This record gives sequence, C-alpha cells and structure tokens, in this order.
Amino acid sequence: MSTRRPRWLRRAGSWVADHQQAATETLDRLIRAPLGTLMTVAAIAIALALPAMLLIITDNLERLTGDWRGGAALSLFLSADMDEAAGTRLATALRTRIDIDRVDVVSREAGLAEFRQYSGLGGALEQLKENPLPVVLAVYPAPDLADGDDIDALVDGLAALPGVDFAQADARWVQRLQAILSLLRDGTLLLGGMLALGVMLVVGNTIRLEIENRRDEIQVMDLVGATNVFIRRPFLYAGAWYGLVGGILAWAIVASAIALLQAPVSRLAALYDTELTLTGLGLRPSLALLGLATLLGIIGSRIAVGRHLRRLRPV
Repeated sequence: MSTRRPRWLRRAGSWVADHQQAATETLDRLIRAPLGTLMTVAAIAIALALPAMLLIITDNLERLTGDWRGGAALSLFLSADMDEAAGTRLATALRTRIDIDRVDVVSREAGLAEFRQYSGLGGALEQLKENPLPVVLAVYPAPDLADGDDIDALVDGLAALPGVDFAQADARWVQRLQAILSLLRDGTLLLGGMLALGVMLVVGNTIRLEIENRRDEIQVMDLVGATNVFIRRPFLYAGAWYGLVGGILAWAIVASAIALLQAPVSRLAALYDTELTLTGLGLRPSLALLGLATLLGIIGSRIAVGRHLRRLRPV
C-alpha cells in the first residue's frame, strides 16, 4: 500500500528541484561563454586577492614584531659607583615585580666585549686603561604590557630608582612598527570595502548585459505567467557562480603569491639572523573569502535584477 507524501515535503522537493535546475542551467550557460565569464571572474579575483594579500602580509609582520617585542628589553644604565654585586641585588628586587618578566645583568666586561664586537673599534678600545662602561640591567616587561603608555610608565618608574643613571626603551622602534602595521590594517580594510563595492558593480553590470540579451525570453516568460521569483532565480545563481569562481581564483592567486615570496623572504630574514615562514589563508579565512565572494556576487546580481527587470516588466 503506497503512502502519499505530505504536502510540505512535496513542496520542499519541488523547491530543491527548481533551484538545482536553475543552478545547473546557469552554470552551463556561463561555460558556453568562456571568454566573457573569464573576464568577469578575473576582475572579481583581482579585486578580492589584493586586500586578502595585504591582510596576510600584515598578519605575518605583526607575528614577526610580536617575536621581536618578546626579545626587546628596557636597558637600565646604572651609576658609575654601582658595581656588579649592587646591580645583582637591584635585579633581584626587580624580579619580584608583576610588571617585569625577566631581568638580566650585563657586567662591565660583557658590555665592553659586545661593544668591541659590534662597533669595529677593537684597536681603539685596547688603548683604554679602564673599562668606562657601567653595569647594565636588561629588563624584559611582562607580556601583558603591550600598550605604549604602559611601557613609558615603566621606563619612567625604573629611571627614578636609586642607582639608575638613565633608562632606555629598546622596544620603541617595535612599537612604532606596530602602530604603522595597525594603520596598514585599517587602510587595507578600507580598501577591501571599496573593492567589494567594485565587485558588486562588476557583477551587476554583467547581469545587466545578460538581462538585455535575454529581453525577449523574459517577456515571453512574463506572458505565460512566470513569477518574479522564477525570472530572477537564474540571474541570482549567475551572480553566485561569478562570485564563487572569482573567490576560488582569488584564493589561488594569494596561495601562489605566498609560495613565490617565501624564498626571498627567507633569504631576507636570514640576513637578520631570524626565520620567517609566511602563513597563508587558513581554513576559516579561506571559507570566509569564498563566502564573501559568493555573497557579493548575489548582492550585485540582486540589485541589477531588481532594477532592470522593473523596466522590462512593471510589478
């Protein structure tokens, strides 16, 4: 004995079949016009790849500056009458503070040896009768002191300690670089918003041309009683396909650029005795890129369809 399916199930099956047919026919139509499709998809991919690449570069630089910041210290130059033992006692007291992560004592001899190595004045230094360098404390701030004002307050407080001649923030240039990278990120997001608008305009213009080319077909569908939803559906799927394929191509462009840049970046990092492995788009950013591209295609198509169909068939 056969059972009749519920009405809602039949409607759902019909809805899925209609959308599947529209998606398949639209994709087939785009494949049959490869040149026009490729030009539209390429324009979308370039517009999406540019801000994505800038964001990846910014993320990698921020990760690198985070490593540099971890290795940057505040230098406390002690008074000339402070010997290494006094410097060690002061370092022990500073290690108990919650805003300080680590304190290293640099003796006069170690400081002179380092200065001789990097200054190139080894011959002149041999003529000195006594070591003129003071004991230096390398103070590493706690990791949670990321704000520049907090670092400044720590420097001022340490400079006022008894026995400290002056304090120097070695991480100042890292903070400036981080501020520049923050500005670069904001500018990239602004550029990405403008290019996203450009993607919608590209898709909208392409859909507009397609509507004009199918004017007679749309008018015939209107005469036989086709609904607005039925007429709009293929164009919306066309916009979705444009966006999705453009997003895939943009992802490929970004991945290729990262692969090409890895070797020269590694050579540059080696000159500074460091390692830097560029990280590309992970799983979530990749899915976000494809989803955003598809959404922009749908929005651009919907705007064009809503505007130009009203001119062909008043609703």
